[in-house]
Amino acid sequence: MAITGVERNDENLTLTVVADYPAPVEEVWRLWADPRRLERWWGPPTYPATVEEHDLSPGGSVTYLMTGPGGDRHRGWWRVVSVTEPTSLEFVDGFADEDGTPSENLTNTTHVELLEHDGGTRMVLRSTFVSPEDMRRLMEMGMEEGLREAIGQIDALLIE
Repeated sequence: MAITGVERNDENLTLTVVADYPAPVEEVWRLWADPRRLERWWGPPTYPATVEEHDLSPGGSVTYLMTGPGGDRHRGWWRVVSVTEPTSLEFVDGFADEDGTPSENLTNTTHVELLEHDGGTRMVLRSTFVSPEDMRRLMEMGMEEGLREAIGQIDALLIE
């Protein structure tokens, strides 16, 4: 597995996941920039994502639907804050109701950095939470485990 570190910092309200890949930065960037590639890893294997809208420009949005093994459906959204292709992306991440209407509850801001590292790419994904309560609730909902599982799927996509 490519994950080389996970750090939860309750004081700073952050969760940071670091993963290393034996692929160039541009190739790892495509996993974020191409909606068909994104949906192949965004979400745990048992909750695959279908990306519905994908605009990775500042002010743009990404919307997706995750479907569980029992057919349960969960919608999510990103509001893109900044993009420096192919090295960084920042977005506000949240849930949506059944109709896809974004909820402003339980949001976090995610900053992704792609850095050249040991002949490949180091991806640093840092989520910052609005409050200790939001962080606690999202951790209880399995956010850390879900990120580990989702990011764990990237290796296979890079060798295709």
